[in-house]
Amino acid sequence: MFPTVSDVLALDIVRRGRPQVVAGERGLARPVRWVHISELPDVTRLLKGGELVMATGIALPEEREGLQRYIRDLAEVDAAGLVLELGRRYTEQLPRALVAAAEQVGLPVITLRNETRFIGITEAVHALIIDAQLAELQASEAVHQAFNELAVEGAEPAEVVRQASRMAGRPVILENLAHQVLAYDAAGTAAETLLENWEDRSRQLRLSTRTAFDERTGWLVTTVGARGHDWGRLVLVGDGTPPPARQTMLLERAASTLALNRLVVRDRESLERQTHRTLLSGILTHSYTVAEVTLRARALGIPLEGRRLVGVVLRLRRNTTPAALESQARLRDFTEIAAAAVRERRLAALVGGLDDDNVGLLVALASQDTEDGALEGFSAAIRRLAPDLADDIVVAVGSSVGAARDARRSLLEATQVADAALHQGGKAAFYRLPDVRLRGLLHLLRDDARLQTYVERELGPLLAYDAQQGSQLVPMLRIYLEHGRNKSAAADAAHLSRPSFYERLHRIERVLGVDLDQVESCLSLHVALLGLEALRR
Repeated sequence: MFPTVSDVLALDIVRRGRPQVVAGERGLARPVRWVHISELPDVTRLLKGGELVMATGIALPEEREGLQRYIRDLAEVDAAGLVLELGRRYTEQLPRALVAAAEQVGLPVITLRNETRFIGITEAVHALIIDAQLAELQASEAVHQAFNELAVEGAEPAEVVRQASRMAGRPVILENLAHQVLAYDAAGTAAETLLENWEDRSRQLRLSTRTAFDERTGWLVTTVGARGHDWGRLVLVGDGTPPPARQTMLLERAASTLALNRLVVRDRESLERQTHRTLLSGILTHSYTVAEVTLRARALGIPLEGRRLVGVVLRLRRNTTPAALESQARLRDFTEIAAAAVRERRLAALVGGLDDDNVGLLVALASQDTEDGALEGFSAAIRRLAPDLADDIVVAVGSSVGAARDARRSLLEATQVADAALHQGGKAAFYRLPDVRLRGLLHLLRDDARLQTYVERELGPLLAYDAQQGSQLVPMLRIYLEHGRNKSAAADAAHLSRPSFYERLHRIERVLGVDLDQVESCLSLHVALLGLEALRR
C-alpha cells in the first residue's frame, strides 16, 4: 500500500537534490508511511513507525555515542529512513559513527548535496502515498466485485481458482485436507512441474495461523472452510518474496467464495421435485417433526403410515459423459428420470435431488409389495428409461424401517452405500451395506474432514518422513500389516533380508511413537492405511 524508500528516491524533486545512499542500502525496500521533518535529536518520541525523517543535522549530538544512540532510536521505532541535507551542519560527508551505526542496523541514510525544499518533498511523497492507497482501494474493490459475482453465480471451484490466479498473476492450487489437488490454474507455467510430488511437498508445510506465508517454499496459504468445518487449503505459489497485502486479501477472498459456494445447493427442478426435495431435506436435517413429515407426505399423495420405508440413493459413475446426459433432455435431468421410473412401477415415493451428485428416494412399500421385487423392478425401469446411462447408474439401498421417525437412518445408509458402491465391480441391480464392507465404508468417508484428520494423525509423521528422506516406510508398514504382522512373511514379500526389514519396522515405531507388537496400535494403523488408499483412489 505504501511507497518504498527507493520509490521516494526516484521522485524528480528528490533527484534534483542529488541524493546518495551512504548507509543501509539493504533497507531501501522499507515502506514509507509518512514524511516527518524534524531537527530534534529525540525525535523518536514523536514517531509511530514507517516515517522517513528529514533534517539538516544542525541539532544532532557532537559525540560519537550520541550519534549512535540517535540511529539506534530511529531503528527501534522502525523508521523508514533518514534524509540529511548537506551544507549547514555537515558539508561534504556525514560522521563515520553515524554511518557505521546505520549500516549495522540496516537503516537507510541518504544525503542531499543540493539545497532542497523539504516541504516540496513532503507534498510529493504524501501524494505518492495517497495515490498508492487509492490504487489499493481500487484493487480491493475489483477483487470483491469479481468474487461477489462468482459467489452469486454459484461458480464452480475451478472457476474461482482461475479468477484468483488471473488476478494474482501466479499459480493457485486448491487442495483438500489429504493434500490432494481439487483444482488448479498454472498461470502459464508447466502444470507437470507445478504439481510434481504435490502431496509430499504440501505435507511439509504446517500452518500456525489460518493464513500464512512460508519463506522456504514461497507459498502463501490460507485455510478453506465455513461454520467451523475446514475442508481444504488454497495455495498461491509465489516467487519467493513476501507477498504484498493485496495478494493476501485476494487469496482470503477467494477462499471465502469457495467456502460459501460449497454451502449453496443449486438446482433447476420442477415445482414438484422442489417440494419432494424440501421434504427429504427436512427428514435428513430434522427440520420437520415426524408428524409434519407424515402430514406433508400424505398431502403429496405418498402415505407413510403403516408402510415399510426404504431409503434409495442414485448415483452416476464417473465415466458418464455429458453427451449421454444431454441425450436425456426429454426428462430434463436425472431426478426426473427417477421420478418417471417410480411412476412406471406405480410406487409411492418421495423423489428429489439431495445434492449435485445424489438423487434420493424414500419409497413407501405397501403390504403386498415385496422389497426385492419392487427394487429390482425400479432398477430395471430406470435403466430402460435412460439406456445411454444404463451401465453407469448405481442404485444404493438402505435398510427398510417401519416408521417415519427412522426414515433418516435409511436415507443416510443409502447415501453411504452409493458413495462406496461406485467403485464396486459388477453390475448389480442395486447395492446394500453388506456389499461394501470396510474398504467401501472408508471410501465413502473420503471427503469427510474427520477421516482426513484421522489419517493425518495416524500416518502424517511417517508420510512426512518418507517425503523428506525419500524412504519407503509407509509401503513397508502396509506389507507388514497385510501379512498379519508376520515379520518373516512380510520381509519375504518386501524382498528384504529379515534384519533389514526389522530395522525398518523399528524406524517406523520411532517415527510414529507406537509399538507394533500391540494389536490395537496395528489395527488403528491398518484402518488409517485403508483410509489413505481411499483418499488417493
